Amino acid sequence: MKAIINGKILLPDGVVSGKALLFDRAVTGLSDTVPADCETIDAQGLYVSPGFVDVHIHGYLGEDASDGSLDGLRRMARGILQNGVTSFLPTTMTVAWEELTRAFETIRAFMAESAQPDFDGARALGCHAEGPFINPAKKGAQAGSAILSPDASRLLPWRDTLRLVTLAPEMPGGMDCVRALRAAGIAVSIGHTNADGDTCYAALEAGADHFTHTFNAMSPLTHRGVGAAGAALASDAYAELIADGFHVDARLFPLMRRAKGERLVLITDCTRAGGMQDGQYTLGGQPIFVHGVECRLADGTIAGSVLRMNDAVRNYCVHGGAPLHQAVHCAALTPARSIAMQARKGSLEAGKDADILLIDKDVRVHAVWTDGQRRL
Repeated sequence: MKAIINGKILLPDGVVSGKALLFDRAVTGLSDTVPADCETIDAQGLYVSPGFVDVHIHGYLGEDASDGSLDGLRRMARGILQNGVTSFLPTTMTVAWEELTRAFETIRAFMAESAQPDFDGARALGCHAEGPFINPAKKGAQAGSAILSPDASRLLPWRDTLRLVTLAPEMPGGMDCVRALRAAGIAVSIGHTNADGDTCYAALEAGADHFTHTFNAMSPLTHRGVGAAGAALASDAYAELIADGFHVDARLFPLMRRAKGERLVLITDCTRAGGMQDGQYTLGGQPIFVHGVECRLADGTIAGSVLRMNDAVRNYCVHGGAPLHQAVHCAALTPARSIAMQARKGSLEAGKDADILLIDKDVRVHAVWTDGQRRL
């Protein structure tokens, strides 16, 4: 048994001081006293946080989930630990079907490997397939030549691997695909879509409950047209936010906080350029150019991010006005709930996996545990 003392413990509804967090492989709970046989860890006034859960991340440190490389996924998983991410969904792009299926197979194998107690990186909880069932008119940085018509039968062989699929419900067969994926236990996100409000609400009724990188690559909100952006804000679905201040103006963060509350999901949408220097990289087989927080195709189209999750949490606090425990909630428990993993991940409640961070007020990461083992 281990005990973290002298920390400010971040819970879903607030901050607790003066108690010890007890854990082994799982969290035991909070205690006023420390059992005599415990290994004691002095947090020295730092915040004790649940590990972050990134449900939309393509790559990091030069690697990309669509490459279909086990070594690449291992490098990603170890790298993002430094940003406080202890669980993630390796996220594929709209690439050639043969490449996509190879990536699914590799992620399936990596899920099993990363679940082992001695694995020293973030755990892969499944795969997020961003495409290939998207609208060419809102493809963003996705490869138009690889877009396919919605057909759930293509994805169902990987129902044990896919936890989230982004699709455009207005495309022919889109609604049937939503229903079939949900029936198979796969969460569906509306994204890369030109759907009007009525179509978005019909898709939510059919089983979708998530919107991909809100405002980006979707039909806009106007005073007479709800669009996908308006449906993301007005419905009770989960809504992703890339909180880098570039994809979405930071002055909108308070609006999203008020509109979505605990249904807001902080994501990175990070590419292989994350953690690397400015320069030229690739995304979905296309060259991207990175300068500061900006990632773009040659024609200027925004192409993913280099955002770190701990920076997203800090930005949401600074610009969205969220207290730290709420921002952490949106980076941990809310994303875990959005993929039905809240029984194990996302908070420091008794019985959950001991995925724990020590962070300071600026969300710099000082220590990381996964499954109760110190990794950083």
